[in-house]
Amino acid sequence: MIKYYTRACNFYLGQKSKEKVKKGFALSLSNNNLISFDTIEIITRKYKKKIHIREIKNQSYNVKKKIKEDIKLITEKKKFKGLDFLNFPILMGVINLTPDSFSDGGKYDKKNSGFNHARYLIKKGCEILDIGGESTRPGAKYVNKKIEWKRINKTLKKVRKLNTFISLDTRKSWIMEKGIKNKVNLINDVSGLDYDANTINVLKKYKIPFVIHHMQGTPKNMQKNPRYKNVLLDIYDFFKNKIKKMRSLGIKHNNIILDPGIGFGKNLKHNMTLINNISIFHSLGFPIMLGVSRKRFIKDLSGNNDSKERLGGTISSSLYAMTQGIQILRVHDVNEVNQSIKVFKSLNF
Repeated sequence: MIKYYTRACNFYLGQKSKEKVKKGFALSLSNNNLISFDTIEIITRKYKKKIHIREIKNQSYNVKKKIKEDIKLITEKKKFKGLDFLNFPILMGVINLTPDSFSDGGKYDKKNSGFNHARYLIKKGCEILDIGGESTRPGAKYVNKKIEWKRINKTLKKVRKLNTFISLDTRKSWIMEKGIKNKVNLINDVSGLDYDANTINVLKKYKIPFVIHHMQGTPKNMQKNPRYKNVLLDIYDFFKNKIKKMRSLGIKHNNIILDPGIGFGKNLKHNMTLINNISIFHSLGFPIMLGVSRKRFIKDLSGNNDSKERLGGTISSSLYAMTQGIQILRVHDVNEVNQSIKVFKSLNF
């Protein structure tokens, strides 16, 4: 039996989007009339074709049934505890309290520098703070849980007083539980919840919102010849199966975010395929997060090897993701990305 996937495409923004939706020429994404689409791409493992929404009725029974099921998930409002996606995209600001992260290692792990940076990110437009004490850059080595907690403990306790949404970037259930007791709002585990067998128990016990992140391999080996049959559909199936597993284990809430993991076990072609087709994940029915900030694919495309000089590529790929309806962007340069979004919206919305 052929397995079909649907991708919303041909998006409209702002006033033009509102007009299209009002006239019935387009469907709103996530019940937000500021962004809409009028075309669905049907994808299988062997072929793909684009269909205007007015032509859905002319498709075969199986295709028509699949499209209608997915359109319901694509168009319904995304409800998430503590977050409002109407004014998209939400910016998640990165606070690496590590000595060895790939672009800012050692920059915010001294005295009050992490807390001061958190206040700066919030001031510049960040709605989520993502705090981590273990580098997951390519080739990164394991960090003992007690060392990891020591790195983040003081800053986390200070940051929670800022009354902002806090994400905890960790693979370890022991750290997760300590973070939850310190009022974090979200668990962001780059291992796809697979690193620590006790993670599921912690998520279930506290009913805490979490990110399902895709990574092939581990930070230590993930960039050693990553392979997929079809990177886009393989990761879609990964999400689908992971969500099914979460439900079977008793996690029933919908406070789940999906992150395809740009640069985590992907080469340049894989990353570009994912970014180009990122809107396929809307049909899973959950908010999508994308982390393109300062990633290596920018260097590969531009020839610029310094991660501190990848701002242009970060901004352009972030704006592209916004035009595809991505709800959350994980970035280092909050001020600059937020500025670009404001200008882009002023011109287009």
